[in-house]
Amino acid sequence: MAEEHVSKDWEKYEETIEKFIQVIAKNMNLYGITSSVGRLYGVLYFADKPLTLDDMREALEMSKTSMSTGVRALSEMKMVESTFKKGIRKDLYQTEDDWYKSFTSLFGNRWRQTTETNIEEAEETMEELEAILLQTNDASLKAKINEDMERLRYAQNYYKWLMKFIQVVESGKIFEYIPKNK
Repeated sequence: MAEEHVSKDWEKYEETIEKFIQVIAKNMNLYGITSSVGRLYGVLYFADKPLTLDDMREALEMSKTSMSTGVRALSEMKMVESTFKKGIRKDLYQTEDDWYKSFTSLFGNRWRQTTETNIEEAEETMEELEAILLQTNDASLKAKINEDMERLRYAQNYYKWLMKFIQVVESGKIFEYIPKNK
């Protein structure tokens, strides 16, 4: 009878952890990470020890190739790191303990890429509008282009500010303004 109670407790524990892993997986979409990779992260996070690709495959019932691709993606985002254990030949992986570090790395990379693309697009748009402005004799089109050029200059100033913000996040200075919770 006592064993049955313990077994039910473990079952409830596993359901509770699984529910949280599902939340992590769902929220990873905000960072451009698929839910399957989010589940992989959750499994690694709650693992008592570093896991091999085979361990992950078994836990998630996914292919080893999918595990490898997911681990590589998480490693690039500094959310997972490889580790070594004496006597084990296979690669072992564990989550980065510092979520703040993971977030600043992920946030910085994603936002930097997007912002740099937006800066380039704004510059190209302005160049094209300037070329049209020089060629046209249509006064209303010239007025519209000038309005839009002002909007684009505003956008450029915003993107320059955003790049400064990204640098504050990436450098860790953000924690001088908003300290990490202990």
